[in-house]
Amino acid sequence: MIQKSTEFFRNLPPKTCVDCGKKIREQHESYMNQCEHCLSKVYE
Repeated sequence: MIQKSTEFFRNLPPKTCVDCGKKIREQHESYMNQCEHCLSKVYE
């Protein structure tokens, strides 16, 4: 049985930060892999 694409994307696990492991609040068309907190450390 073929799964609907909407069902596939709904069942994906939440994206997590590669540095601290916190769940990232995703925005559509975003390819970031770090949370805002860890990104702010990089630019300080």
